Amino acid sequence: MTTIASIAQDAGTSVDTIYKSFGGKAGVLRVMCEDALVGPGPIPAEQRSDAMQAAETDPAQMLRGLGALTAEVAPRIAPLLLLLATAAESDHVVAQLRAELDTARLDRMTKVARTLVGKTPLRDGWSVEEAADVMWTCSSPELYRLLVLTCGWTPARYGQFVGEALVGSLLDPDLPTVEPTTLETVRCRLAGRAQK
Repeated sequence: MTTIASIAQDAGTSVDTIYKSFGGKAGVLRVMCEDALVGPGPIPAEQRSDAMQAAETDPAQMLRGLGALTAEVAPRIAPLLLLLATAAESDHVVAQLRAELDTARLDRMTKVARTLVGKTPLRDGWSVEEAADVMWTCSSPELYRLLVLTCGWTPARYGQFVGEALVGSLLDPDLPTVEPTTLETVRCRLAGRAQK
């Protein structure tokens, strides 16, 4: 396990500075996790996810989009969450951080499930809470570890699996599909309105 002393040495600073800046190992891990969840690029992954969910009219495409975003963020966050799980076994502060991050992810997935229900009914007998549980499980670092790190799947294949698993689990297969609306289509429509 990485120590505060080794973090300080790698950063070219003192142990005291690390403790004053981050409050210890859990604080450093929190900042690392927050950075990982932003994803690559100038627009944070959560904002891109919200925009995609708002623009997408086809629920299946929305869930596939969530799979793609999961595949984008998972290589950055899953190893950190797995590290937290291991460290949590002997450090109660890290255990609290891991529990907090898991709860935040479940809260986020509950919000996504509500957005989905606003677009289409769930498969018969499924509640918003159960849909959120499935989304939470599909976005778990443990699933990423099994499929990507252990089985050797590419992140892209993992993302396809997550998207299709969500579609197959949550949507009624007998409901008709609608023409997908991508963010680019929305931009074009808005640009067309601006020109009139």
